[in-house]
Amino acid sequence: MTGPTRIVFENALLFDGERVHPDKRQCVIVDRDTIEGVFESAPEPHANELRIDLAGKMLMPGLIDAHFHSVSPTFDIPAMDRMAPSYRALTAKTHLEAALMRGFTTVRDAGGGDVGLVRAIEEGHIKGPRLFISGKALSQTGGHGDMRTAEWIEPCGCAASGALATVVDGVDQMRLAVRDQLRQGAHQIKLFVSGGVLSPTDPIWMNQFSDDEIKTAVYEAATRRTYVMAHAHTSDAARRCVELGVRTVEHATLIDRQTADVLATGGAYVVPTLAVIECLTDGSVKLPPPSLDKIKRIGDSAHRALEYCVAAGVKVGLGTDLFGPVRHRQSDELRIRATLQPALDVLRSATSGNAELINQGGLLGRIAPGRSADLLVLSGDATQDIRILSSPDKTLQLIMRGGEIIKNILENSTR
Repeated sequence: MTGPTRIVFENALLFDGERVHPDKRQCVIVDRDTIEGVFESAPEPHANELRIDLAGKMLMPGLIDAHFHSVSPTFDIPAMDRMAPSYRALTAKTHLEAALMRGFTTVRDAGGGDVGLVRAIEEGHIKGPRLFISGKALSQTGGHGDMRTAEWIEPCGCAASGALATVVDGVDQMRLAVRDQLRQGAHQIKLFVSGGVLSPTDPIWMNQFSDDEIKTAVYEAATRRTYVMAHAHTSDAARRCVELGVRTVEHATLIDRQTADVLATGGAYVVPTLAVIECLTDGSVKLPPPSLDKIKRIGDSAHRALEYCVAAGVKVGLGTDLFGPVRHRQSDELRIRATLQPALDVLRSATSGNAELINQGGLLGRIAPGRSADLLVLSGDATQDIRILSSPDKTLQLIMRGGEIIKNILENSTR
């Protein structure tokens, strides 16, 4: 016997990705993998349908993590580079499946995820979220993606390539690298345009890649009707992103008020990643002294930078950037953000806002006719207390991805 092709959610407190419908009697109908419609009351029953009475519980779109690392079993990147690809893939499976069970029905990989993981999810070998990959992130020699230490001598002058990133220098190499990542199925391109925390030889304040290299990446991505996302901590790096056509600025932890105004005027997106900063500063992860010094500087300013962005009207997404032993703290990003913004705005960032950011605004992030049926049912109202999303085992009562029910512990389900 085949399952129902139509699922009717009745009596919902509905957050549709943009607003909350105050009447707790909303009805949402799912036809196979698509939302058929949203109604003020339930229509007459149809044959072969499942009706789920939510009794006033919150129904909302699936969450989207716009800065996720599928292949990230440790913060020790050189050690990760030495791991067998099969081992990294198996840890990615665990990580992706856990993310889905936290309500993240879509993630954008920021370096390391590949077409094999995408295919494994599509074919059901991994019960994970939709995955939008960057392939390997691109770094200049001595940039944030170059994990070679100062003592590492490369007799042949070969470029470094690891689990998450590969090194390219010059316009021609950039053009080839971007084209090759797109050939291998990348949905977007990731660049490092400032220094970072984990890399051993570059200061945070360092600008990376020339203007011509960045413009080449933007141009080549545009030929595939896609875009560039860029790791950028500083004001200088963020301003270059706007000037050179980069769509999304990742982290933006050190930007000032004037740069936030530039980002808003230029229409760029910013993706803060506060959960990873909390993990790296609260003792959860042991870092070498140079990285500790860098994270302390970032931690002092990241919240202030987000406040500048909000005040300026920057389009703000939501990402987590978690690795290894703290990947389970993915939902903490929502909690931290809600100390700086209204919970409703945080939920918008994590749903409709992130859908627009990843160029999927017509498909994801909203509960509306024609959108993908990626849905969550919560035991409480997350717009009043977003912390309920930090305990998904208890409070996340139903997870649907693409019309498939992944989890259902509701009692009010009838045929």
